[in-house]
Amino acid sequence: MTIPVSRRAALLGAAALAAPLATPHLARGQGAKLRLGVLTPLTGAGAFDGPRMLKAMQAVATEVNAVGGVLGRQIELVVEDDETNPEAAVRAARKLIDVEKVPVIMGTWASAVTTAVAPVCWESKTFLTTVSGADTITKLPHQGYLIRTQPNNFLQASKHAEFIIRHASKRVFILSIQAPFTAPTQQRLTEVLTPKGVTVAGSLIYDKDKTSYRSEVDQALKTSPDLLYLNGYAPDVGVVLRDLYRADYTGTKFTQSYALTEKSLQELPKPVTEGVITVQPSADVNSPAYAAAVQRLGIAAPDSYEAQATDWISIVCLTIARAGQATGTALRDTVRQITNSDGAKVYTAVDGLAALKSGKTIKYEGASGPCVFTEIGDIIDCKFRYNQAANGAFKFLEVA
Repeated sequence: MTIPVSRRAALLGAAALAAPLATPHLARGQGAKLRLGVLTPLTGAGAFDGPRMLKAMQAVATEVNAVGGVLGRQIELVVEDDETNPEAAVRAARKLIDVEKVPVIMGTWASAVTTAVAPVCWESKTFLTTVSGADTITKLPHQGYLIRTQPNNFLQASKHAEFIIRHASKRVFILSIQAPFTAPTQQRLTEVLTPKGVTVAGSLIYDKDKTSYRSEVDQALKTSPDLLYLNGYAPDVGVVLRDLYRADYTGTKFTQSYALTEKSLQELPKPVTEGVITVQPSADVNSPAYAAAVQRLGIAAPDSYEAQATDWISIVCLTIARAGQATGTALRDTVRQITNSDGAKVYTAVDGLAALKSGKTIKYEGASGPCVFTEIGDIIDCKFRYNQAANGAFKFLEVA
């Protein structure tokens, strides 16, 4: 079995499969491939995380196929690049749904992309799994055709504010990209910080495509903040950090891990990134599912995105097996029988498939955490990992 590893490969694979797709009786035949859609950023601002999430999904698919697949069918991932761009993502989603006829799309990353793609999914009864965090996403009228393993903005901002309070900052300024998560993040930070004596000295929203943010930096520094909360993506946050260095800002800089990545540390001068604190939802590093992901991927410490991608495809495989059919509606109606049940705990798709085959009721617990979803598709809780840039590398601070 060949699982496409790029958009180009996916397009070539789609062409090769055009004949069976056009012949319904062949697609229904015993042993037909179980084709699952992947829509993730292989280029653009999310290009650091997208390929790694894809690799994690491919690894689970390979493992499942080695034991016979799902419902006797081998998994084939049909991959499209969303380019971290809403317009491109909608076109790709249409192709996956209308041409490839996938029952599920896994992997959207940017909140703006997921916001654009979600209506395409629920209108076509296609299930969607995502790592986007904007509160607005699960408040869309998605009719249950969406779950996300990423904590929403409300939960993220609450945890970030608790960290800021613990580490004794007193004046915070928020610099944000224009995105769906901007306003709810700022609102929740203010709600948590203010009663604890931390002043939100100001905030501003900037254009993501500028080559300099010196005027925005100067505006922020006029408020004398001891912490700058940088709420953007890697390309723009890199520019902001350069301008902060030129402005001789010596206070704390706090941002998401996707806004200051390992690649960013390699590309930016060490003095520019020195001391920056990053945060990300933490994988459940003590879980058997996480241990399995370590072995499966052959890396010492899969991060939250790799863990979440592991969980998407595992949950999808187990839900299809439990439902006995591979449709978006079956996924919607059955998924919580796998994630929210009181059944025997399983930590991999392979173990779960074996348990289901023997007639057991199961509850999947994932590499990213318990994977228990609310009615609107949000996870209930998770931990967060904090790192700090020091001499061009990340050092661990805490998990809380």
